[in-house]
Amino acid sequence: MKTAMISPAALLLAGWLVAPAASAQQVDAVQLYTQDELLDLIKTNSHLQKVRADDCQLVQDIEARADIMQLPAYQFLFGDMLAYAVCVPRNVERGWDLMLQAAAQGLPEALEQVGRYYHIGRFVQVDIDRALVYLHEAAAMGNLNAKLRYAQLLVDGHGSPVDYEQSYRWLHHAISADASTHARIQQLLQQLAKKMPERVVADARRPVK
Repeated sequence: MKTAMISPAALLLAGWLVAPAASAQQVDAVQLYTQDELLDLIKTNSHLQKVRADDCQLVQDIEARADIMQLPAYQFLFGDMLAYAVCVPRNVERGWDLMLQAAAQGLPEALEQVGRYYHIGRFVQVDIDRALVYLHEAAAMGNLNAKLRYAQLLVDGHGSPVDYEQSYRWLHHAISADASTHARIQQLLQQLAKKMPERVVADARRPVK
């Protein structure tokens, strides 16, 4: 009995006929976030919600970019996922280590979060001195949340009086369209101003060159 031979043309046609089905599957696949997209998600604190909304499809890609490629935004994201058990088993120690790595690479959002956690004692013991260091670094890089928290710590009596002027300057020149944030800035400015001579306040209000 002879075996039926399939011509190359038939094989090519069969492959062509299968292609649309594969493409249809790819349409439903979740695309990995670009660096800018991820940073925008982090800035609005919606990164974990996004991972959940994408049905946890990107966990392996996120982990690879955090552990192998060591991209700070992905280190921050995966660290948060591990700390809060989002799409992965909870591992606070590993998550914290990834957050520290992202902060060490100078990611402002990671610096702010590590500083905030040292301030409020989440995952770690309260350490105001460390909080001030991380928050100052993030504030100097333009992170508004860090500027606000850093100023609040100074108003509450922490840190050094030599830092009042810089903190006032950061807030005085800060820009925010959010009414509640704007009101908080004004309140902190008034409180900081009470701690400084008028001439120092006037210097802090001068335009940044």
